[in-house]
Amino acid sequence: MKRIRPILLLIACALTGSCELKKEMSSVNPTNWDKRSADISQLNYLESGKTYLSVYSQIYSRNEHRTHDLTVTISMRNLNPADTIYIKKAEYFDSHGASIRSYFDKPIYLAPMETAEIIIDESDKTGGPGANFLFDWGIKSTSNSPLFEAIMISTSGQQGLSFTTQGVELH
Repeated sequence: MKRIRPILLLIACALTGSCELKKEMSSVNPTNWDKRSADISQLNYLESGKTYLSVYSQIYSRNEHRTHDLTVTISMRNLNPADTIYIKKAEYFDSHGASIRSYFDKPIYLAPMETAEIIIDESDKTGGPGANFLFDWGIKSTSNSPLFEAIMISTSGQQGLSFTTQGVELH
């Protein structure tokens, strides 16, 4: 009898729609960003930059009315063997240019040659086929700019689909 109650509860939730389940749409836990946070207020020597990165949480398939959902991995890479860099903001936008979310509230650091990722789950369709990111960052004047790349992938049965994009530094 005890096993029947949870099942009945699930059925009641499904039928009434009254159970709200919060789904995490990015598998990177926000507490991980807190562990990487950096106070850069005293780092007056940092030069600021911006990078645009196109991502595709969906692509069109067969016609404009059918889409195929994709998992997106965004890589934020520090190309410097000796210098730490700082990512001040990572903001995700949908196809219409509306902000979906920012991934951290404080600047984060990437140690020399380190990579950090943002994952957008395949079930997260909020970005659409024209989704994009805008990154604000800070580096020493002698450092290389960070590299931002996206890998989009989906597998279904025996079929797989994957492709990449690279960020474009804005001036």
